[in-house]
Amino acid sequence: MPELRFARRPLGIVRVDFAPVDRPPSVLRVVAATVLSLGGSLLADALLVAIGTAVFPSTKGYGHFQFSDYSKLTIIGVIIACLAWPVVTRISSSPRWLFFRLAILVTLGLYLPDLYLLTLGQPARAVAVLMAMHLAIALVTYNVLVHVAPVRPERRPTRHRAGERSEPAF
Repeated sequence: MPELRFARRPLGIVRVDFAPVDRPPSVLRVVAATVLSLGGSLLADALLVAIGTAVFPSTKGYGHFQFSDYSKLTIIGVIIACLAWPVVTRISSSPRWLFFRLAILVTLGLYLPDLYLLTLGQPARAVAVLMAMHLAIALVTYNVLVHVAPVRPERRPTRHRAGERSEPAF
């Protein structure tokens, strides 16, 4: 594709080569990983809120620590990540390498609203807990996806019975 020639080098650097070696994960495994990621991320959020309010009692009652507040954003983020994983497996021959770096970039990007909360005068300790929640969600989701819904090995050629030709007949 001559029109994409200028993009080959930058895409190659980030290992987007549209030449996956392995097959993408099965739909069933992606669904299972999504359910586990959602449950694990929401559990991690709840634990971090409990720990954060125990360590920093002044953060009790902080609005963003309400389950109804953080669960919506967690669910949206996890679903987006779980939709992205099969896409990454189709565009890269190194999907885990690429997905790991994307997870880092997204997590850093999600820190921007937290930093904005600080500029609005929100309690720094509460915002630190929110930032820890972002990191926990990324760790849970990445690990569940790559381990529960891994790429599948390339299909092997089927074995032929005795007497059958193994090469194509022309």
